[in-house]
Amino acid sequence: MKYALKKTATMIITLFFVSVLVFFSFSLIPGNPAISKLGTEATPERIEALSHEMGLDKPVTQRFTEWIFGVIRGDFGKSYSYSQSVTSLLSDKIKTTLLLSFMAIIICTVISIPLGIFMARKSDSKLDIALSTINQIIMAVPSFFSGIILTLIFGVAFKLFTPGAYVSYKTNLLGCLGYLFFPALAIALPKISMVSKLLKDTVLKESEKEYVRTAYSRGNRTKAVFYGHVLGNALIPVITFMGMTFADIIAGSIIVEQVFSVPGLGRILLSSISGRDYPVIEAIILLLAFFVVLSNLIVDLLYHKFDPRIHV
Repeated sequence: MKYALKKTATMIITLFFVSVLVFFSFSLIPGNPAISKLGTEATPERIEALSHEMGLDKPVTQRFTEWIFGVIRGDFGKSYSYSQSVTSLLSDKIKTTLLLSFMAIIICTVISIPLGIFMARKSDSKLDIALSTINQIIMAVPSFFSGIILTLIFGVAFKLFTPGAYVSYKTNLLGCLGYLFFPALAIALPKISMVSKLLKDTVLKESEKEYVRTAYSRGNRTKAVFYGHVLGNALIPVITFMGMTFADIIAGSIIVEQVFSVPGLGRILLSSISGRDYPVIEAIILLLAFFVVLSNLIVDLLYHKFDPRIHV
């Protein structure tokens, strides 16, 4: 319990410092969002009136205090460009991005763990060499390029889905999941290669340790030693890597969304950057930071569960 509380407190402190860094960084950027919204032809009076309406004429410390207390309540302020609550603006989009990310991590886990075990069991065979070569190639291909290839093969050639014809989860959940499968696969492919390679390497290293030879000397069968001793220890570094991978998948999904025209956080983030819509950008960055530190917290707790020796 102490370990979990300590890690949770660390997560909260980290998020606070991220919020400070994000808010004050955008406050230091030259330019006035009111001018971006009204255009350069706007009169000084209109710019001043809109700046007052946006609260840009307040001291930066006051704006930060109001913003951070709003964030604690779940209120990220009002969008400059869309003139509506940032929370309501992002609510559907964050759900879409998270659904895509969770699909990608499920695909990665379901494929990479059995693949890594299989490659370890078939180590140095012709099949292992072939799989390792394919792994290296897939690992080197960026997710967005994998998305383009998947679109050409499964969308254009085999017509398994219609590129750009995204189906909302509100309208048809199964249709939405069917469309998101291919962008999720594009995100997961390089991660599958990394996780399976890491698991293979850790399994082989664990198999050479003294406790494994001791287990065999006691008459244990190969499967019992492998699944009862080797695999559990080999999964510890893999769990850590999977946690970092999950955070990377959430951030990477924003780019892949553009390839498949998925209306998640990616599209609105790009438009907000070009329109200097700082409340929206700050909210998205803070949400991404939250999921990163949350995934790290879950990994730390799982790591502690698998290896109780960890107590700091």
